[in-house]
Amino acid sequence: MVAGEKCETGIKELDIQMNGGIPVGSTVLVAGSSGSGKTTLCMQFLMHGAKKGEKSVFFTITEPLFKLLGNLEKFEFFDKNLVDNGTVTIIDLRIIFERMGLDTEDYTVEDASALLDVLQDIAKELNAKRLVIDSITALCYRLKSDEMIRDFIFKLGTFLAAMECTTFLTSEIPPRKFKYSKNDIEEFISDGIILLGDIERGGDLIRTLQIVKMRGVNHSRTKYAMRISSRGVELAPLLKMR
Repeated sequence: MVAGEKCETGIKELDIQMNGGIPVGSTVLVAGSSGSGKTTLCMQFLMHGAKKGEKSVFFTITEPLFKLLGNLEKFEFFDKNLVDNGTVTIIDLRIIFERMGLDTEDYTVEDASALLDVLQDIAKELNAKRLVIDSITALCYRLKSDEMIRDFIFKLGTFLAAMECTTFLTSEIPPRKFKYSKNDIEEFISDGIILLGDIERGGDLIRTLQIVKMRGVNHSRTKYAMRISSRGVELAPLLKMR
């Protein structure tokens, strides 16, 4: 890896805010409430890399594959051929849980370690350069303690960084609350935080995006208006309210 090498998200305005993209190998928390656009942003990020030949992995926990694909196929950035040819691999983690016998809500330290090994093996086998876990909130719900959560995310992020794999972890948070994760742990371990929210203006809710932190990058902290169109996530300056 070249020092200072950047990983473009494929969202032009977002990459401009970070002077070209995210440092390769970073773990980024994408935080937002339900319906804020986290999954769309993450898949747009994966597809951009896949179109350049980068192997990508999307782990879903909260949504069945058929429903996920059905929602994504309406976007112009989504290329199902890249899924069919294996450049983008989409995996339902609940199937892995079942095959491993992890059908309980609370994982032991041994369970968490075994799951971590499986995720690392998949990433290594596929030589993934981009990876998404949607959502880390649902995964951490199964871990018994803050220490287990911290250890799991740290070890996974360290392993993927060594592979030069840039990782997005989606985090479910309540709407309009000043926090980035359910457990208040994930944000301290992550290299970056992209916050998706909304503001009310004239009775309408306007989606917003803000880069809260990104290690190794002199980035903008300006809040931008975010629109989800057939092209995917689009950003524009958020005009000050009169």
